[in-house]
Amino acid sequence: MVEHRSHPGAQSAEPPSRVKLTGTVHLPPGTQRPWTLFTPRGEQRWAAGWEPHFPVPAEDDSEPGTVFRTSHGGRDVTWVVCDRVTGRSIRYARVTEGQDAGSVTVTLDHGGHAAVVSYDLTALSPAGAAHLAEFARGYPGYLRHWEQAIAAERGA
Repeated sequence: MVEHRSHPGAQSAEPPSRVKLTGTVHLPPGTQRPWTLFTPRGEQRWAAGWEPHFPVPAEDDSEPGTVFRTSHGGRDVTWVVCDRVTGRSIRYARVTEGQDAGSVTVTLDHGGHAAVVSYDLTALSPAGAAHLAEFARGYPGYLRHWEQAIAAERGA
């Protein structure tokens, strides 16, 4: 089950300039070291097309200050690890040039059975605002896809 909360600001016909989205990704029973699923390299195991590129070699890809880049839908995204509590949570800043910028936080529940995934994104352009509106509408499905991909990788 995916929970969804969106705070796009005042309700209007205009696309939101900022969205705050939070949802839960339930992990398959017996998932070992679930936190590693949400590190830059760990996400490669289950997220099709996720290929982080590090401008400086990163022995520990979850170390705060680590910078990496990805590409999504023809758009380059720059990520910075801002904070981590090893085994419990990781917070990234991310910028998609000309589209949006903000943070992504993943926090495991105490049993490691679920991850709360929060996006706080601000549009950098009118096209970015339209993208945020679409992303917010599809957020529950986006997190369901994460659940399915993780379960498939884990053989659940």
